[in-house]
Amino acid sequence: MISDFSDPAQLTNTAVLKAENVNVYYGSNLAVRDVSLDIPRNKVVAFIGPSGCGKSTILRCFNRMNDLIPGARVDGTITFHDRNLYSKALDPVEIRRRIGMVFQKPNPFPKSIYENIAFGARINGYQGDMDELVESSLRKAAIWEEVKDKLKESGLALSGGQQQRLCIARAIAISPEVILMDEPCSALDPISTLRVEELIHELKQQYTIVIVTHNMQQASRVSDLTAFYNAEATEKGNKIGYLVEYDNTQSIFHNPQQQATQDYVSGRFG
Repeated sequence: MISDFSDPAQLTNTAVLKAENVNVYYGSNLAVRDVSLDIPRNKVVAFIGPSGCGKSTILRCFNRMNDLIPGARVDGTITFHDRNLYSKALDPVEIRRRIGMVFQKPNPFPKSIYENIAFGARINGYQGDMDELVESSLRKAAIWEEVKDKLKESGLALSGGQQQRLCIARAIAISPEVILMDEPCSALDPISTLRVEELIHELKQQYTIVIVTHNMQQASRVSDLTAFYNAEATEKGNKIGYLVEYDNTQSIFHNPQQQATQDYVSGRFG
């Protein structure tokens, strides 16, 4: 399989990821319909909307995590630097290295803090100085000072907020270009949430970030662009999600073009 992509430094197109007329099915059920949007480089894009509107489903399409769900199918086109992300010529493992994922609940490996970082890099063929990689990844995730003296201790012994930053460091260690975050703060206390939000601001200097969040204040604080999704019920009682509006975050929260967006961000529903 072809696994290489063009060097990001040589690319002039500012859209890293593009979705065009994307429909997602689980079995015969249409879950999300007709989503089109561009994800620009070195920006934070927030996906907001009520439960069941397809935010996480679309997020998972961007690194083919839905491939792992039996019966899931994606129609339409999703490109990464203008290459079809669902082409059989591309290696899904390489895609997931270039487009990393941080999940809702922190999920450190049952290994030492050091090995949480080193393990993924090692299996991806990293040949450099592992100590240096571990330190730099933990520094980028703003957790080095808290763990530098206990690298041999289990990652599971850390607090929830520390575990989430460890997982972000683990994602960074394999040199992604894009980091997808699926409600990364929903299981965290307010102080830990603030640390992760500060980290997101720092990381966008080097990475493109797409975050799903139910916290509209968080979306307004951390993102440059916001996509609002909604859902409609079918006669069978299923929900079909769809993209209502996508714009810079200030516009979405202060001057939305759609009434449904205005109703959601003002708290009238959702």
